[in-house]
Amino acid sequence: QVQLVESGGGLVQPGGSLRLSCAASRSIFSLYAMGWYRQAPGKQRELVASISSRASTNYADSVKGRFTISRDNAKNTVYLQMNSLKPGDTAVYYCNANNILTKYDYWGQGTQVTVSS
Repeated sequence: QVQLVESGGGLVQPGGSLRLSCAASRSIFSLYAMGWYRQAPGKQRELVASISSRASTNYADSVKGRFTISRDNAKNTVYLQMNSLKPGDTAVYYCNANNILTKYDYWGQGTQVTVSS
């Protein structure tokens, strides 16, 4: 079992920044790809950014150049640094851990990000 706990969401003005954190209950990065997804009201959940077990990263086109995913192995924590936020980034953001062998998914509870003036 893996528990994922997100934090760092909130209300921010357009152009502002937020950093989301996802703390895993144990050391998993060597066997799990980590990702941040988001779901806006009335829309499907979409992948925002991911970091593989080998630390290679991937981003949705809509956030390239603005968002950065990273991880701290010692803290078992994945981060999503979000800059130049837009109202279209408003959504619930979810942390995901995908086992690279079994493909089993773990999800966090989600954290709300609202970009509004």
